[in-house]
Amino acid sequence: MSEAIPPSSLNDLQFVELQRFRLLVEAISDYAIYMLGIDGTVISWNEGARRFKGYEPYEIIGKNFSRFYALEDQSAGLPQRALHQAETTGKFEGEGWRYRKDGTRFWATVVIDSIRDREGKLLGFAKITRDITERKEAAEALRLSEQQFRFLVQGVTDYAIYMLDQNGIISNWNAGAARIKGYERSEVVGTHFSRFYTAEDQKDGRPAYALASALATGHFEQEGFRVRKDGTQFMAHVVIDPIYDDLGNFIGFAKVTRDISEKVEAAAALRKTEIALQQSRKLETIGKLTGGIAHDFNNLLQVISGNLHLLSKELGDNDGAQNRIARALTGVSRGAKLSNQLLAFGRRQPLEPKVVNLGKFLNNFQDMVARTIGESIETEVMASAGLWNAMVDLVQIENAVLNLAINARDAMDGVGKLTIEVGNAFLDDDYARNHSDVVAGQYVMLAVTDTGSGMTPEIAAQAFEPFFSTKPEGKGTGLGLSMVYGFVKQSGGHIKIYSEVGEGTAIKLYLPRTFEVEDFIEVEQEHVVIGGSETILVAEDDEQVRGIVVDMLKELGYQVLKAPDAQSAFSIIESGIKIDMLFTDVVMPGSMRSPDLARKARERQPNIAVLFTSGYTQNAIVHGGRLDPGVELLNKPYTREALARKVRDVLANQKHKTIAALKESPPASGPLFANATSHPSLTILLVEDDEFIRQNTVELLQHMGHQVFQAGEGKAALDIIGKEFVDVLITDINLPNMSGTAIASAARHIRPNIQVIYASGDINFPAPPSSVLLRKPYDEAAIAAALGRLY
Repeated sequence: MSEAIPPSSLNDLQFVELQRFRLLVEAISDYAIYMLGIDGTVISWNEGARRFKGYEPYEIIGKNFSRFYALEDQSAGLPQRALHQAETTGKFEGEGWRYRKDGTRFWATVVIDSIRDREGKLLGFAKITRDITERKEAAEALRLSEQQFRFLVQGVTDYAIYMLDQNGIISNWNAGAARIKGYERSEVVGTHFSRFYTAEDQKDGRPAYALASALATGHFEQEGFRVRKDGTQFMAHVVIDPIYDDLGNFIGFAKVTRDISEKVEAAAALRKTEIALQQSRKLETIGKLTGGIAHDFNNLLQVISGNLHLLSKELGDNDGAQNRIARALTGVSRGAKLSNQLLAFGRRQPLEPKVVNLGKFLNNFQDMVARTIGESIETEVMASAGLWNAMVDLVQIENAVLNLAINARDAMDGVGKLTIEVGNAFLDDDYARNHSDVVAGQYVMLAVTDTGSGMTPEIAAQAFEPFFSTKPEGKGTGLGLSMVYGFVKQSGGHIKIYSEVGEGTAIKLYLPRTFEVEDFIEVEQEHVVIGGSETILVAEDDEQVRGIVVDMLKELGYQVLKAPDAQSAFSIIESGIKIDMLFTDVVMPGSMRSPDLARKARERQPNIAVLFTSGYTQNAIVHGGRLDPGVELLNKPYTREALARKVRDVLANQKHKTIAALKESPPASGPLFANATSHPSLTILLVEDDEFIRQNTVELLQHMGHQVFQAGEGKAALDIIGKEFVDVLITDINLPNMSGTAIASAARHIRPNIQVIYASGDINFPAPPSSVLLRKPYDEAAIAAALGRLY
C-alpha cells in the first residue's frame, strides 16, 4: 500500500485529513491512482490500479511504470517524454494502448501531474489512468457507422441525396446528384438549391415554399420539372425533410430527388395502350354484331337475287320488265356491297391472299383510280425500288385503295392532289410498345395522301367506326374506312391516320412482308354461262334460299338433291346415290357441322366435289382470316352467272385432282401394300392445324393399326418428337408459326431416321427429296400407298 507519512511532521488535524484522503484514493476502483517517483518508479497503488492492471501492490511498487506501455512505445521513449512534459509544463494528458499483467491490452486515458514541495522542488508525479476501452470501441463503431453511411449515400446513383443548411444552401453532394443533375460537388456546394428549379418555378417562389412546408409539417413531397446543368429538364420526385440535432435544434434539410421521367413516360404509354385496347375491343364488339347481321341480310338478298334471275329468264324479251329487274338487281348489288363492307370491318370476310408486289399492282391499277376520282384531281403513284412482297387479297386491296381514294376526293372537294406511294417499312419495338396491335417487324407500307381539309384529332379517333361519317346525309355509308380497317387487321397488318386540319390527310397501311415468291396472277376472262348434267346435293337450312338455289341449278341442267341440314344431307350420301358435288351452307343448325359433313362425304365418296356457300363464314372454314387450303367458297348473295361459273370450276378442279391421283397411284402388282392392314404397326406423328382433318386422319391411322400422336402446330410437334420415338411424320405444308418443311427439317435434326410424308392440297407443291407426297383430299387407301413408298 502507500508509504506512511510520519505523524511527527504533521499536526493531528492534518494527519487525520491525510489519512482520510489516503483511504478515499485506495477505495476508488474505477480509476488507477498512484504515485511515481522522479524516475517513474511506482511508489503507491490503489484498488482501481490493482483491478484493471492486474498487479498486486507488492508486485508493482518499486517497478518502473513504463512496463504498462507497449514495447514499441517503450522503444520510442514515450514514457520518458510523458514525465518530461509533466515536469516542464506541470501536466501530461494522453490516450493510448496500455498492457495488463496478463498481457491483454486496454485503451486508457492518462493524466500525469508533477508534485512539488513548498519551495518548488520536484518530489514525483501523481498518475491517474482510466480504462475507456468500451468508450473507444463505441466511438470507433460510431465512426465506422458514419463512414459506412457516407459510403452508402455516396454510392447511390439512382437518387440525388444531399443536405441543405437552414437557408437552402447546399452543404454536401452525392454521386447520384452528380449523375442526375450533371454538376460536380465543387460546382454546387455553397450555392442555393433553387438553381435546379425552372425559371417559372423560381419566379413563383416554389423553392422557398418547399422549405417552409417541410419545416412546418415535417415533410414535403412533390413531383415536377427540374433543370440539369446542360439546361435540359426532367420530371423529378422530390422529398425534403427537416433535420434536428440531438438537442432538438433545427440544423437544416435532407433532400432526396429521383429522376422519374421514364416512369412518367411509361405510365403515359400504358394509358395510351389502354385507350387503344378499349377502342380495339369496342370495334371488335361492333364487328361481331355486324357480322351476325350480315349473315341474315345475305340470305335475304340471295332469295331476292335468285328470284329476280329466274324471273328474268321467264319474262324473255319484255324490255320494260327486264329494265325493272335490272334496277332491282342493282339494288341487290348495292346491298351485297354494304354487307361485304360490314363483313370486312368485322374481319369476317374470307380472304384469298396471294403473294403480291404492290408496286406492280399500283402501276396496273392507277388508271382505275384516276377514272374513279376524276380528271380534276392530280394523281401521283410512287413505288420504292427493291420493294418487298406482301401477302394480300387482291380484291380487298383494290377495294381498300378505291375507298381511300374516294374519301380523299371528297375531302378535297374534287380539286387537289392525291398521292399513292408504296415502300418498305420497319416497325420497331418502341413503335410496337406504343401501339398494342402491332407486332414489331418488316412491313410493306401503302400510303394514300391528299391535300384536303384534314381531320381534327377527335374525328380521326372515330374515323374507323362503322357508319361514322362527316359527309352530308346520303353522300356516304360511313363504311369505307371501316372496311379498310377490317381488311388490314384481318391481314395481320396495321393502319394509321396522320391528319392536320387545313393541311390534308395521310392514311398508311402496313401489310406484313412475306419472303415467298410472287404469285402469277391470272387475269379473269369473261365466261359464257354454261350448266351441266352432274348430280348436285344442296344442303341449306333456309327454305327460301334452298328453293331458289335448287331452281337455278335445275335451270342450268343439273340433277339436284336437297336437304335442310347436314345430318339429312349425310343420310342421302350414305344411301349410295352417286353425287358429283356437295353444295352446302357453312352455318346450319343441328349436331353435325358443315365441315364434318364434307369430311364424311369424302370418306364415302372420295371423288366428290365440295362447294361451300355462306354470308358469314365464322371460323368453320376460315382460320386466321383466310380460307382453309383446298376449300372452295361462293359468297352470298351470288348471281345465276356466278353460281354457274363457280360450280363448273369446282367440278373441273375435282376432276383434275382425281386424274392426278390415279396417275400417281402405282399398279396393283407393284411394291405398294394393297390394303391398310398389310403395314407393320408404326408410330406416327400427324401435324395438321385443321381440327376436323386431323381427327379424321387420326381415326384412319388408328384403324390401320398404327400408334398416333397429333399436333396442330410446329412447337407442339417438335416437343413430341423430342420425347417419343416416332417412325413417320405426316405434316401439312401451311401451318401457323412454322411451315411443314421447317418442322420436317427440325425433326430430322432431332431424329435423323424419321420418315416424312407431306400432306398437301397444292397440286404445284413438289415433294422434297427423301420424302413422300400425300395429296389432299386423301382416304385410307391413299395413306396406305404413301406409307408403302416408305416401307
